[in-house]
Amino acid sequence: MTGRIVSRQELIRRQRRSGLIGRKGEQAAFRDALQQSPEEATQFLFHIHGTAGVGKSTLVRQLESLAREAHALTAYVDESAADVIEAMEAIGAQFAQQGVELKGFDKALANYRQRRHEVDASALSSRVTSGNVEADQDIEQQGPSPSSVIGSQLALAGLGMIPGVGAFTGVLDPSQIAAGADRFKALLSSRLRNHEDVELILSPVQVLTPVFLQGVTEVAGRRPWVVLFFDTYERTGPILDLWLRDILVSDRYGQLPANVLVVLAGQPRLNNQCWGDWLDLVTDLPLEVFSDAEARQLLVAKGITDETVIQIILELSERLPVLVSTLAETHPSSVADVGDPSGTAVERFLKWETNPAHRAAALVCALPQEVDEDTYRAIVDVEARDDFNWLRSMPFFINRAGRGHYHDVVRSAMLRLQRQQSPLRWKEQHNRLAEAFRQRRVQLEEDVPPDDGWWEDERWRSYRLQETYHKLCGDHRTALTHALRELLDARDYGISTFRRWIQSLARAGQDTDAPAVRKWGQELLNALEGPRPGITAITLLLSRGALDDSGKCLAYTLRAGEHRRGKDYDQALADYTNAIEIEPIARAFQRRGETYRLTKQPELALADFNRAIEIDPDNPRSIVSRGQIYRSMDRYEEALADFNHAIELTPENARTIANRGETYRTAGRLEEALNDFNRAIQINPEDAWIISNRGEAFNYLKRREEALVDFSRAIEIDPAYVWALACRGNIYKSMGRYEEALVDLSRAIEIDPAYVWALARRGNIYNSMGRYEEALVDLSRAIEIDPAYVWALNSRARIYKAMNRNQEAIADYTSSIESDPNRAWSLAGRGYLFRLMGQYAEALADCSRALEINSEYPFAIANRGTTYRVLGQYEEALLDLNHAIELDPENAWVNYEMAVALFATQSQGYERHVSRVVELCPFPHIEGNEHAASDMGNLFLAHFLISDWLKADQYLSGFLSTNPAIGEIAELLIAVDTLRQLVPSAQEYLPNFRRRLESARRR
Repeated sequence: MTGRIVSRQELIRRQRRSGLIGRKGEQAAFRDALQQSPEEATQFLFHIHGTAGVGKSTLVRQLESLAREAHALTAYVDESAADVIEAMEAIGAQFAQQGVELKGFDKALANYRQRRHEVDASALSSRVTSGNVEADQDIEQQGPSPSSVIGSQLALAGLGMIPGVGAFTGVLDPSQIAAGADRFKALLSSRLRNHEDVELILSPVQVLTPVFLQGVTEVAGRRPWVVLFFDTYERTGPILDLWLRDILVSDRYGQLPANVLVVLAGQPRLNNQCWGDWLDLVTDLPLEVFSDAEARQLLVAKGITDETVIQIILELSERLPVLVSTLAETHPSSVADVGDPSGTAVERFLKWETNPAHRAAALVCALPQEVDEDTYRAIVDVEARDDFNWLRSMPFFINRAGRGHYHDVVRSAMLRLQRQQSPLRWKEQHNRLAEAFRQRRVQLEEDVPPDDGWWEDERWRSYRLQETYHKLCGDHRTALTHALRELLDARDYGISTFRRWIQSLARAGQDTDAPAVRKWGQELLNALEGPRPGITAITLLLSRGALDDSGKCLAYTLRAGEHRRGKDYDQALADYTNAIEIEPIARAFQRRGETYRLTKQPELALADFNRAIEIDPDNPRSIVSRGQIYRSMDRYEEALADFNHAIELTPENARTIANRGETYRTAGRLEEALNDFNRAIQINPEDAWIISNRGEAFNYLKRREEALVDFSRAIEIDPAYVWALACRGNIYKSMGRYEEALVDLSRAIEIDPAYVWALARRGNIYNSMGRYEEALVDLSRAIEIDPAYVWALNSRARIYKAMNRNQEAIADYTSSIESDPNRAWSLAGRGYLFRLMGQYAEALADCSRALEINSEYPFAIANRGTTYRVLGQYEEALLDLNHAIELDPENAWVNYEMAVALFATQSQGYERHVSRVVELCPFPHIEGNEHAASDMGNLFLAHFLISDWLKADQYLSGFLSTNPAIGEIAELLIAVDTLRQLVPSAQEYLPNFRRRLESARRR
């Protein structure tokens, strides 16, 4: 094997590069981009950003090494490039060092340098040789030298400050600039040989950039990638932003080859004014501190293996790469050898700031967790009070809507420095901040409080949180117990607020270096990361939080709420009982009553709500809850009395009014329901629950278009509102708009895969569309989740019947009856199947049982009458069928069965019922009519009965054209067979009819 022998030094360099510490994810993203073809690469612009000392420049060099190893052509530009032309010059020079020259650009650049030299020399010569004062004065009046004018123009163009070029259009006087440019152009024209040279001097960026890009295109054809790195971009960005943007995404200077990658690295994010429309093209690589593993790897590489030393370095450095390296450089062998890098870190963060007042302001503004202008003015020295915008411009200050906070690493170093330098001043400053936030909170409390108390107000919560934080930092020994009790109030408001308070507690422990506070914060944070965060955290507070009786009562009540939300109702009831034993407050009774309601124990719920109302007679929440229980028990008048009382107490509470409306709706008083829903929506037009309930009232009134409008509005307000989605889908289904119904119900199921009502309704739609297998999947899933879901069981039974899987249908009806023995429609459905299967005794028993439950149930009456008819018991059959027609005169099947019974007994009137069948069954069938098969079947049977064979044949064809289910075909065959003996003339036609039906069934 032959080839170049690699040196030991090269092998060492390779080994060092392969073992670079940290930033593996960023390197992997960059390496992936290099491994793609330029045509497929979607990542061509990388932006590395992060605070000082986080390792941006180190990562840039790492990425440059990766690019070189991939045989890419690379160039590195930093703040040493003063303008765009120097940046292009630096890139060209580095390309040349790698054996690739931009000859055309180098020639054009040399020409530019030469022409600038000629212009300067000519101007200088004219000054020196003029020989008189007047001439000298004329030259002075001509203004600055050509070189300085060109330099100023380059800087302005780079910053976008030439009118018509960039964001600062209009800042300068266009006429003044234009006049100056005209004079300067005239001067150049008198001293240069041709127009191209004049343009080159006047607009060097516009002239040189296309030549530069053409050169880059030529050399890019010889390498897989060209990678340009722009480091310290916080300094070069203002000069290079517009130029870089234009060469990357516009055609202003020509085309950029697809195999050019650009990497930017700087402290702040990209200028949104320049890059805002193109941020989707940027691969963002924010750099934070080292991970624990990365920091440890660096320390081990420096020979530091003592775990105690490693821990103190990690703590003091906050894993900021530059500080980890700084502390490791001294190779400490014990904790005593480790210095504190706080001063070093602060100096690094403020190295560009020389104003003493600003430096002091930067330090003191690290104390608050967030800083707005009011806080800033309250704590800085008088010399800096008007300089809040200066602080916001600092790279470590993260702006957010008029306020902001320090980068964590910067803040930690500044806090530690101040805490160590003067503990007394540290305490005084935090106490002053606590008092400032207290005063802001108290000033807010002078206004009228929100309906649900001050915790509803975000500003109040923010002031309260900062007040507590600074009290802990100022004197944690006296403030800790109060802070722990306050956590319960935060949890009472919401889990996100609870988390925020715990994080602030943990931060206070860390910032003030208080072990007791830090331990509490860490343990509570650990609790939040567990499977039952609220329960674990509250249990911790109950066991060790030194709570008074009021605090314990609230803790038990809150923990009970957590159990209830987790559907652990037994534990919830136990905790509510504990709370009541400590302090029998109305709230605990009210919440326990809600738990009893959820566990379907309405009587116990009612008792607790009554007790809560005895303690606090005018508590609207308890009154509303009792009204809801009365409604669930169908005790509508008592429910309405409670809602009326609650509305008297809170006349503008939209939910209470809507609850009364829902009571009216369930009681069948739909117009009164609409009045309440309309009033509630006027008060709160953005409440999706109220709007949806009005939509359901419209649906009950069969005003479906209005119902759709309401459900659509509710979904617009809350796109994840599954009940509204499912209800709208159900309305679409009732309107025959199956595809739209499927979209809504599928979305509801996607959001909540265990939503059995939506699963069952979607299954029902699939059934209506003849997609039986999909219907079975949905209904089976619903039944798996809720085995006692009677509606789903009955729906699946009907699908099994349609598929002629009658035994499985019988099993589902039986499960439904076992779950709810008083469900008449389950019994009637099973009885219908028993009749089709020839089990007439069972059919009669089920229908009779259904009629014991509901004596006016037309389907059960008609089915029993049909069973009697098949058995030849015509007297009983005629009684049932007459009754069924009285209850449901528009039912074609019942009219047909009545015609058969009258025909069989040779009674008058059977022709009238046959005619009624023809009136009720449209022919030809209407497209989209899900009852088309049964209509055509009834028409066929009616004409079969009266021996109108031509029309019977016509209607049989109509039946088969509807693509009937196999169960419908089987049912028609059974019905035809019951007519065999009644219609003797059918013997000639029956074989053909049966053959066609059997053939369809086989298909």
